[in-house]
Amino acid sequence: MEIDGKEYMMQNRSDEKQYIKIRGANEHNLKNIDLDIPRNELVVLTGLSGSGKSSLAFDTIYAEGQRRYMESLSSYARQFLGQMEKPDVESIEGLSPAISIDQKSTNRNPRSTVGTVTEIYDYFRLLYARVGTPHCPQCGKEIRKQTVDQMVDQILELPSGTKIQLLAPVVRGRKGRHEKLLERAKRSGYVRVRIDGNLYELSEDIVLDKNIKHNIEIIVDRLVVKEGIEKRLTDSVESVLALAEGLLVVDVIGGEPMNFSQSFSCPDCGISIDEIEPRSFSFNNPFGACPECLGLGYKMEFDEDLMIPDKNLSIAEGAIAVMGWQSCTDKGSFTRAILDALADTYKFSLETPFKKYPKKIHDVLINGTGGKEVKVHYKGQRGEGVYDVAFEGLIKNVERRYRETGSESSKAEYETFMRITPCHECGGQRLKPGALAVTIGGRNIAEVTALSIGRLQKFLDRLKLNKQQMLIGGQILKEIKARIKFLMDVGLDYLTLSRATGSLSGGEAQRIRLATQIGSGLVGVAYILDEPSIGLHQRDNDKLLHTLKHLRDLGNSVIVVEHDEDTMREADNIVDIGPGAGEHGGAVVAQGTAEEIMMKEDSITGAYLSGRLAIPVPDRRAKPSGWLKIKGARENNLKNIDVKIPLGIMTCVTGVSGSGKSSLINEILYKRLARDLNRARTIPGRHKAIEGIDQLDKVIDIDQSPIGRTPRSNPATYTGVFDLIRDLFAATPDAKAKGYKKGRFSFNVKGGRCEACSGDGIIKIEMHFLPDVYVPCEVCGGRRYNRETLDVKYKGKSIYDVLDMTVEEALEFFENVPSIRRKMETLYDVGLSYIRLGQPSTQLSGGEAQRIKLATELSKRSTGKTVYILDEPTTGLHFADVHKLTEILRRLASDGNTVIVIEHNLDVIKTADYIIDIGPEGGDKGGTVIAEGTPEEIAANPVSYTGKYIDAMLHKQDSSQ
Repeated sequence: MEIDGKEYMMQNRSDEKQYIKIRGANEHNLKNIDLDIPRNELVVLTGLSGSGKSSLAFDTIYAEGQRRYMESLSSYARQFLGQMEKPDVESIEGLSPAISIDQKSTNRNPRSTVGTVTEIYDYFRLLYARVGTPHCPQCGKEIRKQTVDQMVDQILELPSGTKIQLLAPVVRGRKGRHEKLLERAKRSGYVRVRIDGNLYELSEDIVLDKNIKHNIEIIVDRLVVKEGIEKRLTDSVESVLALAEGLLVVDVIGGEPMNFSQSFSCPDCGISIDEIEPRSFSFNNPFGACPECLGLGYKMEFDEDLMIPDKNLSIAEGAIAVMGWQSCTDKGSFTRAILDALADTYKFSLETPFKKYPKKIHDVLINGTGGKEVKVHYKGQRGEGVYDVAFEGLIKNVERRYRETGSESSKAEYETFMRITPCHECGGQRLKPGALAVTIGGRNIAEVTALSIGRLQKFLDRLKLNKQQMLIGGQILKEIKARIKFLMDVGLDYLTLSRATGSLSGGEAQRIRLATQIGSGLVGVAYILDEPSIGLHQRDNDKLLHTLKHLRDLGNSVIVVEHDEDTMREADNIVDIGPGAGEHGGAVVAQGTAEEIMMKEDSITGAYLSGRLAIPVPDRRAKPSGWLKIKGARENNLKNIDVKIPLGIMTCVTGVSGSGKSSLINEILYKRLARDLNRARTIPGRHKAIEGIDQLDKVIDIDQSPIGRTPRSNPATYTGVFDLIRDLFAATPDAKAKGYKKGRFSFNVKGGRCEACSGDGIIKIEMHFLPDVYVPCEVCGGRRYNRETLDVKYKGKSIYDVLDMTVEEALEFFENVPSIRRKMETLYDVGLSYIRLGQPSTQLSGGEAQRIKLATELSKRSTGKTVYILDEPTTGLHFADVHKLTEILRRLASDGNTVIVIEHNLDVIKTADYIIDIGPEGGDKGGTVIAEGTPEEIAANPVSYTGKYIDAMLHKQDSSQ
């Protein structure tokens, strides 16, 4: 059968478009990669931490897709968007507009919530404004619209002889001069008007400031309440309602004004509520926000427990730790003179432990003398005197100092003594009483958004609306239900819509954005995701995979940077980047389906997938050296539980997302240990007590936050090895001859550094309409130091050459210097042989930063009494990296230290000595300990979800052996 030319070209063209073709990608450590990624498929990019996956996915494919889309906009629009730099790649063909869903772009604004990010809250505001039932905020009675007769009857109930004015509020809180409106009122025969509380005659020349919001009320009638005025009152009320669109203000001379509304008013309490609009339910709008906390739901207030952390101490011993009052231990200070005067007047001693003061004395110290003056004897530099001081109390005093200080650092210091407390006006519900009094199905909008997504779905399914409400709100409800289903699909049924986005983990924030994207239903887009399975229990992984496939089936290319085994097995195509990390990575090792990758001999990913390589289960589980007992833990969703944590071994805390693991370990255990052992100013989550703290000496939280926020911070400075290297250079004959001390070899201080670039090695050139360009400093050539400093050599290398070495090279170079070699060995052991000593910390991944912290801990002399807490340390780690991590954690535990890991990764869980499984579900249905013991004991537990997966892992291990 012959194919004509046109048909052949069509077929050829359709073949061409099946791939995103990348040629010559050199971004970061990529080694001139040529790669064809199939379009409209689920593609997983995997490889060791630091191998170049993110450089390919985000810095090349996404950056180029985004840049090309921006290039298509007008130059006027582009100037608002910031410039996108062209990635270092020769060409990319077949690229769609790209949307990146990564972990970094979470909104930390306290006003941003899960509801506002997913836009579900906007639909709820609309629903409540259109079909909600208003109630009186005071008595709770349902409010209906008032008729003219009801209004007249209520006015006539005023005492006889009361003088009243009937006002028509024609302008409420609107900017402008309002000349036409005033002119119209004058022509209609009205004589007086009240503007912003001041009376004017309409015959006057009234000029208003157009930039200020005004309130204008026309005075329609002035009456005295007596018999026989019903007819005139009724006519006047009708005139007012016609003028002011159903609103009436009765100004009672010498009394409170009465508000009436043809819309909503409580006939019993006389309270009218404003017309209900969607903005009435917005806590980001002055019309809806609680006026006390401005819609935040909480206030920062000074906390007595932080100001006086140890109440066993007396004031004289330094019980008061808050800034400005620490001097009260000094007998010559003014603060001590005030306290002496109080002690004298109220007959108490400053030597008594603070907790033993009676309530009256305690109140005087904290809340003040209530205006009563005390005589303060003070001898200062200017002489001696007696002063009458009305002591305002510690809290008021510190609040005033906080308000009045102009120094940002002082403000930050004061804030460490504050804690966040719910607003006493709205009770943390963020809205005005009027908005909170509107209900649907018996719940107000704040109560609905405080339900977990799972319970909210059930509430909406059971919600009964009448026929009229269904006509108005049916479509809105349909939108809300669809969006809530998407959140359920990505395994977030335990979150609430009122949860602040700043408190979400990277994986949760990413899955919320994923749910929002599915809601938008776009087609033909390249979605690029960065480890969406972080923080997700194995049980919920299937839901996530189903969602990703759904995005693909809509007709999108889904590119996922991922290390999760299930995701790889389900993917249409895997690209394995490696073979090593950093300098040793940046090439495509293998590409194909999971089965094809397993066949490749040189693919480490394939070796772990096929079982040729595996993370071994320890031969024996270590026995604890003691126990730490947490009693009555009830923070967030924890159900007043008692938990025993073994000491001296490695413990994994597991459970489905939202079950309460972080509340138990990070909020209660870490904060309590940090406060008691490290003297940190933190307030632990709610619990009764922790027993066994005396067996420990410090707690260290090793997270994935950057080791430094500027390019000046690097692995050498963080681990402390740079100090030792500078000592070595300062001890060389060259340095001694020139009289150089170790400070000469620092690029952060004047002396040895190149002053043209201030030791940065690069200079930033600001370009208008183009991205800022960083060029190597032409004076030092990017070497950071001046010539004289670089002339000093140690074993033939300058200080710059040493900073440019990888850990692997430095290990060999310093093999005869034990102190430096030990630090290099630990960096090498944690799998960071490829990073350069002077690599800026801004270029390190989260996993790399975490391993640098671990290496720093490993290189210290162990006391055997340290607690290490790690929250999901496997984020961003490949099988081979996880293998290394488990070995490090076991090394820390073998020295007698306690390692506590919150983790979902089964390879880490199976190597733990002890597991505490929290659940059974997330949110309200979690918060209890459902199983504890060795992995084998958990695997045998029928109630534990984790046990089911661990059982499979342990059997898989046995069969492979």
